[in-house]
Amino acid sequence: MGSKEEHHDIVIVGGGICGLATALALHRIRDMWLHKNKMQVTSCRKEELRCLKRSDLIETLAKNLPTQSVHFGCQIVAVESDPITSFPVLYTNDGATIKAKVLIGCDGSNSIVAKSLGLQAPKVFPISVVRGFTSYSDGHSFDSHFIRLRGDDGVLLGRVPVDEKLVYWAVARLCPSQDSDVRKVPVLIKEFTLETLREFPPEVIEMVKHCDSSSLSLTHIWYRAPWHLIFANFWQGTMTVAGDAMHVMAPFLGQGGSSGLEDAIVLARCLSQEMRMDPEGAISDRELRRRIGRALSKYVNERRLRVMRLSTQTYLTASVMTASSWVKKLVYLAILVVFFRGGLLSHTNYDCGSL
Repeated sequence: MGSKEEHHDIVIVGGGICGLATALALHRIRDMWLHKNKMQVTSCRKEELRCLKRSDLIETLAKNLPTQSVHFGCQIVAVESDPITSFPVLYTNDGATIKAKVLIGCDGSNSIVAKSLGLQAPKVFPISVVRGFTSYSDGHSFDSHFIRLRGDDGVLLGRVPVDEKLVYWAVARLCPSQDSDVRKVPVLIKEFTLETLREFPPEVIEMVKHCDSSSLSLTHIWYRAPWHLIFANFWQGTMTVAGDAMHVMAPFLGQGGSSGLEDAIVLARCLSQEMRMDPEGAISDRELRRRIGRALSKYVNERRLRVMRLSTQTYLTASVMTASSWVKKLVYLAILVVFFRGGLLSHTNYDCGSL
C-alpha cells in the first residue's frame, strides 16, 4: 500500500529471482544509431537477464505470504508516532487507522513515509517516457535481445521481449511542452509516440500502432539526487523506507526494481538477526524498539553505498541526454568512464547476500 507514484510495468532483474517461467532470458543488448549505421553488441549470457511484468512479480511474491496479509488499493495519507508506545500509526484514504511495530515505506517516489522521515523531495529530469506492451497473437519474430535504438533529437527507443508473444517497449525523449495535455489519454499518447518515431523503422511503427492502449503511460523521470543520499535520514525509530521511496532513480540501468528486491533481502536479513526470540519469552516494547532500531541502522548502512552508486550512474547517464552543450556531454561521459568502468553490465554484478 502507498501513496500515488509512478507505476513502471516492467522490472529488469538479474540473479536467482529470474527463474520465473514467465520471462525469456535475454542473450544480448544491441545499441543501434538510426542515422549513423553504427551498432554495438553486448553479450549478457554470463549475467542472467530477464524482463518481468510487475504484476507477475507481485503475484509470485504475494503467493508466498500468509493469506490476508496483502491489501491492495490502500493509500497512506499520513503517518505519526503513537504518543504512548512511540510505534508508527498510519492513516489511509479510506479512513482506516493502522498501528504498526515496524513501518517500511515502499510507497513510491511520492512517499508519505519518506516525507515523515524528512527526506528531500525527488527532482524531475526534463525527460518524458512512454511505456507500453504489444502482444503478437501468433508470436513475434524478435530475437531474445534488448534493443536500444537511438534517433535524432535525443529520442531513445527500448524494446524487450517478455515472452514468445509479449513485447515491452519504451520511448524516452526530452520533454515537449504538450506532455501535460496528452499523458492521461491513451489515444493521444499513441499519436504523440507515433509522431515521435516517424523516422524509425516500419516494424517499430507497427509495434506501437498495435500496442495494448490500456498499457500506455506517459510520465516524467524522477530521481533522488545522489548527493542527497549521502547523509539522508533513511530510518527513525521503527520506521524506514525501501525501493523508490528510498532511491527513486532514472530507468536507464534497468535496476530500479532489482535494487528494491535487494533492499527487501537485506532488510529481512537484518530484522531476522535482531528479532530472535529470548529464551524467556516475550520482550518489552522498549526492548523491541531497541532491536528494531539496531536492525534498521544495519540495513541503511549496508544499502547506502550501493544505492548511491546506482543513483549516481543513472544521474550521469540521464545528464548526458539532457546536457545543453557538447562540452557538458563530454564532461558527464568522462566521469562515467572514469568512475564506472567495467562494462555495460558491471552494475549488475552485485551480491546482496542471502536471507
